[in-house]
Amino acid sequence: MKTPITQDDLRYLTLLSHSFPTIAEASTEIINLQAILNLPKGTEHFLADIHGEFEAFQHVLKNASGNIKRKVNEIFGNQIRETEKKDLCTLIYYPREKLELIKEKEEDINDWYHITIHHLVKVCREVSSKYTRSKVRKSLPPEFSYIIQELLHEHTEDVDKTAYVSAIIDTIISTGSADDFIVAICHVIHRLAIDQLHILGDIFDRGPGAHKIIDTMESYHSWDIQWGNHDILWMGACAGNEACICNVIRLSLRYANLATLEEGYGINLIPLATFALDTYSDDPCEEFQPHILLEEEGMDLKTQHLTARMHKAIAIIQFKLEAQLAARHPEWDMADRDVLHFIDYEHGTITLDGKTYSLTSCQFPTISPDDPTALTESERTLMDRLRHSFAVSEKLHRHIRLLLQHGCMYAIYNNNLLFHASVPLEADGELKEVALISGKKYKGMDLLHTIGMIIRAAFQNDTDPQEKASCIDYFLYLWCGKDSPLFGKSKMATFERYFLKEKETHKEEKGYYFILRDNEAICDRILDAFGVSGSHRHIINGHVPVHVKTGENPIKANGKLMVIDGGFSQAYHKETGIAGYTLVYHSRGFELVQHEPFTSSRDAILRGTDILGTTQIVEMSAHRMRVSDTDKGAEIRKQIADLEKLLYAYRHGIIKERDRKH
Repeated sequence: MKTPITQDDLRYLTLLSHSFPTIAEASTEIINLQAILNLPKGTEHFLADIHGEFEAFQHVLKNASGNIKRKVNEIFGNQIRETEKKDLCTLIYYPREKLELIKEKEEDINDWYHITIHHLVKVCREVSSKYTRSKVRKSLPPEFSYIIQELLHEHTEDVDKTAYVSAIIDTIISTGSADDFIVAICHVIHRLAIDQLHILGDIFDRGPGAHKIIDTMESYHSWDIQWGNHDILWMGACAGNEACICNVIRLSLRYANLATLEEGYGINLIPLATFALDTYSDDPCEEFQPHILLEEEGMDLKTQHLTARMHKAIAIIQFKLEAQLAARHPEWDMADRDVLHFIDYEHGTITLDGKTYSLTSCQFPTISPDDPTALTESERTLMDRLRHSFAVSEKLHRHIRLLLQHGCMYAIYNNNLLFHASVPLEADGELKEVALISGKKYKGMDLLHTIGMIIRAAFQNDTDPQEKASCIDYFLYLWCGKDSPLFGKSKMATFERYFLKEKETHKEEKGYYFILRDNEAICDRILDAFGVSGSHRHIINGHVPVHVKTGENPIKANGKLMVIDGGFSQAYHKETGIAGYTLVYHSRGFELVQHEPFTSSRDAILRGTDILGTTQIVEMSAHRMRVSDTDKGAEIRKQIADLEKLLYAYRHGIIKERDRKH
């Protein structure tokens, strides 16, 4: 012991002695922790921009972006046929559904059970090999815990144990427990194939199953989320920001996706439908037709017309409320988004940046040219009812609390800086200072941290009412403000895309982060500012789809930055040419998986189809990474140092060993 034990040390060590009251117990824990340091690093799985595509998300979660298929190929090689490996993978992904199909056609089901259970045990043994027995044991279902442990740690290659293992499997089958056992061990494989799931934002919007995704995450073993702009929009709506409520509903109508709102969260849209039919009954609302293939979606003409009218009704209210917020917060510098004041309602034109354009239509029955951003009495009544519907949705509030518990604006894991979209930069690549609601300016890590505190303050009952109101307002700026790290563009040209044909007005200039992010020196500057060290450090983010068909590469800045926009949303597939990327970081390095569009879980079960993907080796380690190479390893080394101090205190009589009974 080179350094003496201080009074502060003594207070802490006295507390620690309650957990490890004897030299033997402290020594045993040191031995255990030293052993853990030498286990292989756990596998991390990175997803981004899921956008409500629950089936594709669920499948990628089940197959661990191909990690399970890779394990099956490594284990069985040429020992079994390709069709058998494919069937085994499908069984692991969807055990109950696949079992029903197999039992319908399998002539000797008991023989199949024998072979399959042996195969599943091998896969489970492989995915559990990088964990302690204690951690594996905690992952096992109670009803089969003992049996799975025995099978994992006994091998049929051991002649003395062959009969023992066979007897266990025979009994599983003879007692009618085979199906339940197979389902249980498949779930254990799912659990152990991925140690930590990172979601880099945007669970919400476009697809119909955002609520199902968060339902899944409620019981997922270990995950975190870096909030995306679409998540923030829903968080703002939940907090009561009316402009965010309008945006949430407008996007749902735009993509003809009301399932999350109505079925998921019980939001009542009947008042909106009634208002839209009354107000826009004579308006064809051509600019507001939903973005779907009507033949594929099966939307009839009547529903299409109603959806378009609801879409326009909420969009007009949105433009008004956004302008009101911009006027209330001149520090946002968003006066140019008060587009309703720029319209010449008599001539059907709008003047933007000194140039006049003709509107595609000029039917605005709720807009008064004298005060274009004022809500009519009917619009005010509608917004009161919609805000109430969001306020009383218990499930929505539970889901947002979950995002707050597991989320933040950024995170650092194992020398990787994770955030959804961007870090505001100046033209020369220096970190940009951005004024927040207090008027104080922040940049880089301090900026993202303080924004995170603003978001949390909006949901805390003890926040000062005036401050809370400002925090709730700020959700809109995070959604579409030009210096928002979740947006990073000059403007959100929503109005222009609806009402102007000229493409020049639709252009949203990218922020400097997106212009400069392929520069390795800029990425190093950002990593330094966030305190990310090490020779193998990276920025990982999503937000912007990678346009593969035009030759764009998701790996930028000489490997320092990886863009993994999941591209799950079908709306992006034609634009990008693929269904996006996911990232796997295991003990041997990084693998970037490029996905093709997912058909359906039904196809996966019936035909054994998988999400076809191309794996790109991004960076491989010269040695197999151990727990000692990770953040967890650094924590364990600190624990070992504390325990070594405790041993010193015991052995030198500074602290007395205690009888655990007392």
